[in-house]
Amino acid sequence: MSGDLVPRPPQTRMSDADREQVAQRLRAAHGEGRLTLEEFDERLGGVFASRTFGEADQYVADLPGSPISAAALEHAELRTTAATLKRRGRWVVPRHLVVTAKVGTVKLDFTEAHITHPVIYIDLDVYAGSTILVLPPGSSADLDNVEFVAGQSRMRDVTATAFAGEGLHVVVRGKQRAGTLVVRTRRRFLRWRW
Repeated sequence: MSGDLVPRPPQTRMSDADREQVAQRLRAAHGEGRLTLEEFDERLGGVFASRTFGEADQYVADLPGSPISAAALEHAELRTTAATLKRRGRWVVPRHLVVTAKVGTVKLDFTEAHITHPVIYIDLDVYAGSTILVLPPGSSADLDNVEFVAGQSRMRDVTATAFAGEGLHVVVRGKQRAGTLVVRTRRRFLRWRW
């Protein structure tokens, strides 16, 4: 889809600017002859009445371009060998994530990610490398099922608990060998964030 509208989780509420971007897509389709005037009016009214991306998606689903809502992923695998693996910005987070790394650093930043599940499970198999998980404020994490072999863990500004609270809850399992597992919130200094 043209414009800056990135697919969002279906239950995410739309802003007025989001609705206007979808309306621009409908105007373009009408201008190309893909929609009659009656269809255009009906769909435009539906988009402006939509509260969530999932509700608005039905009005553009049969038009060219990407969907405006992203399906909730259940499972994904990330692998790296002797390299750095990063995920940051807008990325769709699955319910279950498997991370395999050998002699490399893994940094997963969840602060701007599209998270559709309140609890995320991360299975680690990391050897001779560091794992950094950057969580949104108010998040909690459970590291009880991580086996550390010549490694250690550090948590900063994240609640350590086995039970999910109101914010995002991350359950980390697996092995962290010869490296460090860091779970923290985003750091800020003046205008820099990391």
